[in-house]
Amino acid sequence: MIDRLSAVVFDIGNVLVEWNPRFLYEQLIPDPDELTYFLENVVTLSWHTEHDRGRPFAEGVRILTEKFPHYADLIAAFDTRWNETIRGPVRDTVLLLERLAEHGTRVYGLTNFSTEKWPSFCRAFLFTDIFDGVVVSGQEGLVKPDPRIYQVAIQRFGLDPERTFYVDDRQENVDAANALGLRGHLFTGAGALERDLKAEGFL
Repeated sequence: MIDRLSAVVFDIGNVLVEWNPRFLYEQLIPDPDELTYFLENVVTLSWHTEHDRGRPFAEGVRILTEKFPHYADLIAAFDTRWNETIRGPVRDTVLLLERLAEHGTRVYGLTNFSTEKWPSFCRAFLFTDIFDGVVVSGQEGLVKPDPRIYQVAIQRFGLDPERTFYVDDRQENVDAANALGLRGHLFTGAGALERDLKAEGFL
């Protein structure tokens, strides 16, 4: 069994749950060309990242509605129907999280997530109870891949970077973790993750 000073840190979106604004908006915008335009030019990842950084959804909706008033109802849905941007858990990854905890490995979360949406997310997805701790970007005012948010996790949880395995679905976030000495894994599926966890001695 790997020593208790080691840990595994998980990203959450598209590692432990399937998340995509398209899941919501494909229900609301039937025309595929308009749907593509909307997601590329209106409700964009860069706009949403500011919620992850701590901006209230109400403020984000107001700002975007001023730019695109004809899309006011659709923009508001990003807040009022937020839960529909999440399709459900990535069950095989959740099983790996459970196995790690059962083996005595410390497990943590490091997620870009709105602080106002986080409590309801935790109520809906009880695997969050397994974590020994979670750093939520909206609570810190920092978003990945800013190295400062990784430092928050390292210091708060007493992590030894060289003995910490970090899982994320975005290459830039993995690169930032690697630059700080963590052992980064680009998540492409639970099978590859399980193989790497076994190779590192965590399973």
